[in-house]
Amino acid sequence: MKFSEEQQRRLGEIGASAEDVQADFPDEAQRNRAYQRLETRLTAAQQRRLAELRHGERRPFVLGLEERLAAALRGAGFLQVHTPIILSRVRLEKMGVFDGSIMEKQVFWLDAKHCLRPMLAPHLYEYMRDLGRVPERPLRLFEIGPCFRRETQGQRHASEFTMLNLVEMGLPEGTDLTARLRELGALVLDAAGIEGWRMADEDSTVYGETLDFVDADGMELASSALGPHPLDAAWGIRENWVGIGFGLERLTMAATHETSMAKVGRSLSYLDGIRLRL
Repeated sequence: MKFSEEQQRRLGEIGASAEDVQADFPDEAQRNRAYQRLETRLTAAQQRRLAELRHGERRPFVLGLEERLAAALRGAGFLQVHTPIILSRVRLEKMGVFDGSIMEKQVFWLDAKHCLRPMLAPHLYEYMRDLGRVPERPLRLFEIGPCFRRETQGQRHASEFTMLNLVEMGLPEGTDLTARLRELGALVLDAAGIEGWRMADEDSTVYGETLDFVDADGMELASSALGPHPLDAAWGIRENWVGIGFGLERLTMAATHETSMAKVGRSLSYLDGIRLRL
């Protein structure tokens, strides 16, 4: 006999391991006694974690991670930008997202012409075009901010999430762009404290064939792209570039070994992975 669905849900919320949740018992009485002991122990551990957070770091891991990544990129010569959360339909269509497409169905529309941004790339393209008039090369930009998609809620997806997008444009002729992607990915992943990652080929609904950064367990941490790219013409971009988009909640999961985005993202139920309703 295993724990009931309700017991398994509760144990998962307060940090039980998969092995504990799937334990077997000879009868209901022993199962329930084991549940009570485990629930009491895990609840106490959650309370200790909350006390440590209140008197120690005083912020979730993901917020400290955001600061570290921004500092690392600024130190590497990247200019941090801060763009609107509301995105126009015109700019979204420039990314190849039209009515009826897979991505369009994931968009939170505010009205016929505006939506909550599902990605940071359109506004970064605007900066690439406008700051591209400055002759100094390469041009290095990044942004960290919230994005929104109608996603099926799961361990690795959420409707509201945080992206870090970086782009480097105008690299010297002959630069190995794939090698440069790896260098920039390593810069971010090292700052996040993530080891054992690798790059893997993947298909993107926006950019086509891309290179992903995945962790040791195969979870996608980031997706990258290279230019010139067919999307560039709509933005007036005529130079080479490399770009990477990281999900901060997934970086947090990889760094802290949490198993659910619900525990590490913006939440009223969890704080830094700690269940608040104890």
